[in-house]
Amino acid sequence: MAVREDFIVHPSELASELSKLSTLETPTLLDVRWRLAGPPGRDDYTAGHLPGAVFLDLDADLCGPPGKGGRHPLPDPDDLQRVLRAAGVRAGHPVVVYDLGDGVPAARAWWTLRWAGHESVRVLDGGFPAWVAAGLPVTAELPEPEPGDFTVRPGGMPVLDAAQAGRLASEGVLVDVRAAPRYRGEVEPIDPVAGHIPGAVNLPTTDHVEADGRLRDADALRSRFAEVGVDDGVRVGAYCGSGVTAAHTVLALNLAGRTDAALYVGSWSEWITDPDRPVA
Repeated sequence: MAVREDFIVHPSELASELSKLSTLETPTLLDVRWRLAGPPGRDDYTAGHLPGAVFLDLDADLCGPPGKGGRHPLPDPDDLQRVLRAAGVRAGHPVVVYDLGDGVPAARAWWTLRWAGHESVRVLDGGFPAWVAAGLPVTAELPEPEPGDFTVRPGGMPVLDAAQAGRLASEGVLVDVRAAPRYRGEVEPIDPVAGHIPGAVNLPTTDHVEADGRLRDADALRSRFAEVGVDDGVRVGAYCGSGVTAAHTVLALNLAGRTDAALYVGSWSEWITDPDRPVA
């Protein structure tokens, strides 16, 4: 079963790691603060960030351009490798990602690095607000990281395409992690078509966090997933509007021990580009 510490780090633990003298032990920090409707996360980064952290833009640096593959498709491997090396990401060296506190963009960054073949990536639980609340240092100084040597090798995380997502909805458990009104098709504030993939079950990713944005413990997550049929031996995957929020559910599934959980990266924004795909 997955160990929580493999995927999550608390502020005090991270501060202890960063205090080590050896740079071989201290993790590379990536600031991925992002909002769906803006303003840009770089403004937050410029105002203050964890010492040594490098900013990466989720849209421009960690995803491909929007189109038929959805609003946040997989990045080109060569482009991603160039971005990660410029940020100082090294092979076999730990990485910690953090965001504004809800864990969603950090989870997508975590998932993307894991998909790219990096095995030591963790999310700062509670993000930047938790770091500040713990009284830990913040700086506006811009770092100059040494270039990294990480080589992107796609395939490190399970991925679903549209056809596979459709089959999983009937043969396993496909979790739609959007808010219930969007799942039911009552409202659709972003995409041109409302509804959900037939057979998908609804479990909003907001159910996986405490009031302060930190992820629930593994037992609570397992119990919640079991309520929608995620049992041992049952294949499971997740989707949302564009594959960002669903990455947070995949992180929660990993914490619950389901390291085989797949992400439908294109999600609803890709599903509806083909009028022959059914909508419920």
